[in-house]
Amino acid sequence: MSLSDTYDVVVVGFGTAGACSAIAAAENGARVLVVDRALGGGASALSGGIVYAGGGTAYQRAAGYHDDPENMFNYLRLEVNGVVDDETLREFCEGSVERLQWLERHGARFGSSLCDYKTSYPTDGHYLYFSGNEKAYPYNCHAVPAPRGHRQIAKGMSSGRVLWQALRNAALRLGVTFLPMTRIEDLLIVDDQVRGVRGRTLSDDASLAATQFRYSTAAGAKLTNWVPPAGRRFTASADRVFQSNAQPITISANAVVLAAGGFVFNNDMLRRHAPEYSLVSPLGTAGDDGTGILLGAKAGGSTAHLNRVTAWRFISPPSAMIEGITVGISGERIANEDLYGATHADIMIRKFGGKGFLVLDGPTWKRARRQLRTQTQLFQKATMFPAFTVAHRTASTISELADKLGVSRSGLIATVSAYNNAIACGTSDPAHKAPELCAPLLHPPFYGVDISLKSASTDFMPGLTLGGLVVEPASGRVQGETGVPVPGLYAVGRTAIGVCSNSYVSGLSLADCVFSGTRAGQHAARAALR
Repeated sequence: MSLSDTYDVVVVGFGTAGACSAIAAAENGARVLVVDRALGGGASALSGGIVYAGGGTAYQRAAGYHDDPENMFNYLRLEVNGVVDDETLREFCEGSVERLQWLERHGARFGSSLCDYKTSYPTDGHYLYFSGNEKAYPYNCHAVPAPRGHRQIAKGMSSGRVLWQALRNAALRLGVTFLPMTRIEDLLIVDDQVRGVRGRTLSDDASLAATQFRYSTAAGAKLTNWVPPAGRRFTASADRVFQSNAQPITISANAVVLAAGGFVFNNDMLRRHAPEYSLVSPLGTAGDDGTGILLGAKAGGSTAHLNRVTAWRFISPPSAMIEGITVGISGERIANEDLYGATHADIMIRKFGGKGFLVLDGPTWKRARRQLRTQTQLFQKATMFPAFTVAHRTASTISELADKLGVSRSGLIATVSAYNNAIACGTSDPAHKAPELCAPLLHPPFYGVDISLKSASTDFMPGLTLGGLVVEPASGRVQGETGVPVPGLYAVGRTAIGVCSNSYVSGLSLADCVFSGTRAGQHAARAALR
């Protein structure tokens, strides 16, 4: 393409949010260009490919669950906690079935095989599961639990990439132009309206520099989330190639959609806005550096909830691990262990200084070890490896275990006693864990697993940012401090405030990418073509 061109809509970022924006804009007659600083996919292609959907999907019904939009709304209202208004959340819930069908029309595939145990991610053969806090207190007091985690059919952790590839192909079939290896550095503003973008690109796709960039970028994306030091080296190599060879580019457009991810790879922003999460291992790609948010803010957009970060410390699978109890240094119970891993971790970080320990007895530990073989994907075995090797301590008594963990002896003894007594008396668990998941801590040896937020190469806690640019609910247009939209500018996905900007459960971010992306794409196309 020419290094100076004109489109109706330019989308910055080609993950799920960007792809959905581009598809929706093209379906509404716009001439669309998508640019991506890498090769496309973003964090979405590295994800588990879970779409949070409910309100009565075909897969829920096939699994024997009769969910409805009001029930879904009642649950999500607790998760969302006001970051989007009730009208927007109702729209999200009422359109959930239709959006899942929209994804299927564009190549996505889902299934109704239900995972029958609590897990952070199901094994192959299971494509529907309880992916959040639906069954846990206090959420189960407000809505009837229903499985809403719809996993793209694929093997292992390839579900996210397979889902994104389907959307990419759908966009290209609709005539969307894709320009990879392009970094947007500024927005073009004419008469107070966004009229395009300016940046740099490796436009010669056949050049040696482009080949080197593609190789280093692909390797960095694969390694960054699981072997961060190696991933950073490849990413740094790609950056050097880009800085030495990229050429200026200017593109005019009637509307710009920012779909550039969050800012978990921007250490300065993370330390400034969410310092308690500064030890979180970034999950996503190097493109999640806040560029989209900063571009929008520079153009007059307002930001919110930049202190909200999700950090994932899953204690299941194996599902038997949930039958233990989690405590802080004081020995006090952190929360009910059947909460979603990021919800439990958020309480641990914000109320317990990021320090926590999982305590189990001998029989429960043995069952968990057996389940490790049957309930986990390869990546889950890898993440649980520290727990079963170097990150646990054993002792013949609870008091001895407390000393080994550095936990208050009297506090832990009191907590274990209260837990065991409640089970023996048939009363509810003091922390409200589901009765079927409560196993008394009676039989030595006792085990204590360090689940703290820490900086460790093999026992890290991944996470991503949830806050971003404030957008107009009905359109996705970026709003200024006074609430007036910035003309011609939209934001979607993790660049924007959305339904998962308060708390995250598996699949909610991708579902929000579809919701916010299609909303903004439709509005941008119609506005651009007036």
